[in-house]
Amino acid sequence: MFWCLSRAVGYRFGPYLGDTVPVLINYCTSASENDEELREYGLQALESFLLRCPRDIYSYCDEILHLALEYLSYDPNFTDNMEEDTDDESHEEDEDDDSANEYTDDEDVSWKVRRAAAKCLAALIVSRPEVLAKLYVEACPKLIDRFKEREENVKMDVFNTFIELLRQTGNVTKGQIDMNESSPRCLLNQEVPKIVKSINRQLREKSIKTKVGAFSVLRELVVVLPDCLAEHIGSLIPGIEKALNDKSSTSNLKIEALTFTRLVLASHSPPVFHPYIKALSSPVLSAVGERYYKVTAEALRVCGELVRVVRPNIQGYGFDFKPYVRPLYNAIMSRLTNQDQDQEVKECAISCMGLVISTFGDNLKTELPVCLPVLVDRMGNEITRLTAVKAFAVIATSPLRIDLPCVLENVIAELTAFLRKANRALRQATLGTLNSLIVAYGDQIGSSAYEVIIVELSTLISDSDLHMAALALELCCTLMTDRKSSPNVGLAVRNKVLPQALTLIKSPLLQGQALLALRNFFAALVYSANTSFDTLLDSLLSSAKPAPQSGGVAKQALYSIAQCVAVLCLAAGDKKCSSTVDMLTEMLKDDSSTNSAKQHLALLCLGEIGRRKDLSLHANIETIIIESFQSPFEEIKSAASYALGNIAVSNLSKYLPFILDQIDNQQKKQYLLLHSLKEVIVRQSVDKAEFQDSSVEKILKLLFTHCESDEEGVRNVVAECLGKIALVEPAKLVPALKVRTTSPAAFTRATVVIAVKYSIVERPEKIDEIIYPEISSFLMLIKDHDRHVRRAAVLALSTFAHNKPNLIKGLLPELLPLLYDQTVVKQELIRTVDLGPFKHVVDDGLELRKAAFECVDTLLDSCLDQLNPSSFIVPYLKSGLDDHYDVKMPCHLILSKLADKCPSAVLAVLDSLVDPLQKTINFKPKLDAVKQEVDRNEDMIRSALRAIVSLNRISGGDCSLKFKNLISEISKSPSLRDKYYSTRNE
Repeated sequence: MFWCLSRAVGYRFGPYLGDTVPVLINYCTSASENDEELREYGLQALESFLLRCPRDIYSYCDEILHLALEYLSYDPNFTDNMEEDTDDESHEEDEDDDSANEYTDDEDVSWKVRRAAAKCLAALIVSRPEVLAKLYVEACPKLIDRFKEREENVKMDVFNTFIELLRQTGNVTKGQIDMNESSPRCLLNQEVPKIVKSINRQLREKSIKTKVGAFSVLRELVVVLPDCLAEHIGSLIPGIEKALNDKSSTSNLKIEALTFTRLVLASHSPPVFHPYIKALSSPVLSAVGERYYKVTAEALRVCGELVRVVRPNIQGYGFDFKPYVRPLYNAIMSRLTNQDQDQEVKECAISCMGLVISTFGDNLKTELPVCLPVLVDRMGNEITRLTAVKAFAVIATSPLRIDLPCVLENVIAELTAFLRKANRALRQATLGTLNSLIVAYGDQIGSSAYEVIIVELSTLISDSDLHMAALALELCCTLMTDRKSSPNVGLAVRNKVLPQALTLIKSPLLQGQALLALRNFFAALVYSANTSFDTLLDSLLSSAKPAPQSGGVAKQALYSIAQCVAVLCLAAGDKKCSSTVDMLTEMLKDDSSTNSAKQHLALLCLGEIGRRKDLSLHANIETIIIESFQSPFEEIKSAASYALGNIAVSNLSKYLPFILDQIDNQQKKQYLLLHSLKEVIVRQSVDKAEFQDSSVEKILKLLFTHCESDEEGVRNVVAECLGKIALVEPAKLVPALKVRTTSPAAFTRATVVIAVKYSIVERPEKIDEIIYPEISSFLMLIKDHDRHVRRAAVLALSTFAHNKPNLIKGLLPELLPLLYDQTVVKQELIRTVDLGPFKHVVDDGLELRKAAFECVDTLLDSCLDQLNPSSFIVPYLKSGLDDHYDVKMPCHLILSKLADKCPSAVLAVLDSLVDPLQKTINFKPKLDAVKQEVDRNEDMIRSALRAIVSLNRISGGDCSLKFKNLISEISKSPSLRDKYYSTRNE
């Protein structure tokens, strides 16, 4: 009854667990031997409580764990006479020996108790990620021992429970590299020998179902610990062979065995498998000829991994791969030439043949004229052309330099035609393949084919698809590099591609890989025929001029133009670069307001050139730049600060003292000069270049003086400077920052905490071991009385959680309650501002709450094993779902993530989450709302619907009547229904 009631009312049963759980545990432990049903029902009720009331049952988890482990092996009617450590031969003799297993009751139903115990343990694993380490110590050995379970259905439940343990380990440790001795992954690694030994016994069983379950466990193990089976491959090979060769094996078993084989081949070093290649390749190649397409496709994928393992390097040292070349080729060729088969098999055969040719091409010279035309033919088929294009990319990048004269012309013609297709994935793959082919076989391709390619490339260069534009520009660079002697190629690029590039450079969206490709394109153009430096420079500078009746060129576009000017100058040589700098300096001397756009661009260009080349030979350039600080235009002052900082990077000994003196003497320009100093320090921290001691002392004195500035912008610049210096000089900076955590000035405390945030980067640094003992001094300021300091501590915690989670895990039990408290609306931070005819409510705690929820979101990714999701969802996440727009958005993301990683904790309180979600999706802005408000509301509705989609994916989500009604309401509203289905398909 308790079980049914819990399933019906969910988390609302939580307050009554104090009365019911002790009774259930007592029933389970005190029931008579013949009362198995009572134990079964008791364990089922506890399983339901764990899944639906995880927060309220927390205090009973230890008792339930011990109870589940006790009854996992409850079998009063069976005596196991086999010794635990019998060797393989003695075990094989006992496989069919019933005398080893003594039954005392034909009506045995104790298996129901064991199954209920296994499911109860699985519920505990799923609902309590924070006790995973404890589960490995207490539950993992028991589960491994129970792999020998005699009842097959119970054995499957034991396998599934262990798989849940592995999956939870993957969730908790995802993205983590370092493993300490008490981490779940390390504890799992210690159990691998026992797991393999026990699984090997199961692979010798006659039951197909048992073998499938055993391979499922191995597959999940390899996913979580990719390189854990290196010492055990030899013992697993017989099980794989038997699964693939045995006539009684089903397709399901073969697929599981092949999937595991593929994963283990991909995740381990090739030499590990070399002693077993003969035993492994034979059954895999036989599976390629299977009739069922899924078995064939998986076998072909395994062949792809075998190719890599058999010849891991072109030299082939240490292993004789030649005996395996033709068997692999023949098996794959038989599938490649068979037209009457499933698309999945066709694609796998094409991919695998591409790998075979690129790896063994020097040993298949007589076969190449046969198989290459087949691949070209597959390029002409709409359903296989994308896979064939990718296969030729693999062949083109082979260090063997495969001979392609018989098909190269046809391949280039086909690929050029593909650039006009609407299929985006096909165009992307085509650009990559063309690039690889031109690099490898450019001397065999005619200039007329190049000119046709260039015409097609010009249509792909726009900001509507920056990734495609980047690939097209990279291919243009390859064309110009490989055909420097061909004037026609350079002329075609200048006439067709350059105008598109000059249009693209003005886009405010240009960034990342596309901008890098554009910079390389202009640098390559300098060396190309029919294109002069002066013409290119004039074209770039002219692109910064605003078009008639336009709002001017975007700020981001000016930065893009400046970067391209810089790489153009450096590619043209010192003489051209020097004359360009002189020309830009002259532009700065014109102080008329009508030339502000020219001055802005000139400063950015000088900064980008100075970042790459020492400009100290140009006399007084720093003085000319600093005079621009007098400009009435903010954008020019900002550009001057940027230019001065970048020029100083190339010659610190000359320019750094100048900047420091200016900061001391120019009070009105301190903010701009601090930005210049920041550019210097950031670049030094990236290049790992150390400052002179005298400079460090002067910089630190200057920065600490400005820690208490009333301007938030100044404090942020100071914090970033301190943080980046800490990367270079951690032994000096960390103690200095720690001392100031007790400063009476709140702004100083906030600034030093933000400085620590800037010092924590993803890559390992020497600051890590120095700051580790002092972290609590900074993060415990989360309970400071000043909200600015608390927000700084939250932001720092979020950065630690993202970049270096292992440094803070020990502090989380104390930090989490303090962090959760920052998500609560504080009435004392809400004030009313009198604006004359009306009053305006200001919530000073909004940014802090938003930062706190975003920090929790980060912790869910990196420290899931330290969190108790149940204690966070209600009341904190529930409150956030009903908060301000800026808070709701991260809360929706958190809810989606929790639904994926901790579904039981979400299901337990699903009813209570429906109301705030329903209120959000039904909210209607005022009739007089501006467009920005309407758009924000639409974004919020879509965000809430994404969370609802994630909730609807959870198995058992239909147990909440309120949630079911919410889904029904969405389906009846045309506008909500359309948004719901569009978000579901994203």
